[in-house]
Amino acid sequence: MTSVCLMWLLLIAVYDFKQRRVPNWLALAGALLALATLAFGTSPLGGDWTNALLGAGIGFCGLLVFYALGVMGAGDVKFAGALGLWIGLSALLPVWLIGSLLAGVHAVLWMVLQRWPVLPGVALMLFGSPSQAVGDTSSTRVRFIPYAAYLALGAAVWMVWGRQSG
Repeated sequence: MTSVCLMWLLLIAVYDFKQRRVPNWLALAGALLALATLAFGTSPLGGDWTNALLGAGIGFCGLLVFYALGVMGAGDVKFAGALGLWIGLSALLPVWLIGSLLAGVHAVLWMVLQRWPVLPGVALMLFGSPSQAVGDTSSTRVRFIPYAAYLALGAAVWMVWGRQSG
């Protein structure tokens, strides 16, 4: 089931990098697949129901605060809940750290390339145009960091390499 989870993470990352959003159907599909792996005892990280449900709850509620502050999209929050079902509470902190570090590098590169006087268009080529959150017509904030994509990459890194060191 690790390959199914990695495929789902890849879909999330590609979609979020390209569209700067995570569609509900993709987050829901991941949650349902995670629940199925738990029901059949084939969870990729060998987690149990308690660990998975705690991971989902903490993942969702932890990012819900950032959504309420207007700095994160709802798709990121829903994805974090579904991701928690896959990886469980025990892997959530390392995945958050990896994803946040990657998102931080993205933000720093974005700022540097926006201010680079020689080739300011390089930022658009590398990162695309920042887009507003879909369906949010009241907000003028832009969301140019695909946080769900970085969480997905962090989870993939943890699934492939993180478990080996533990």
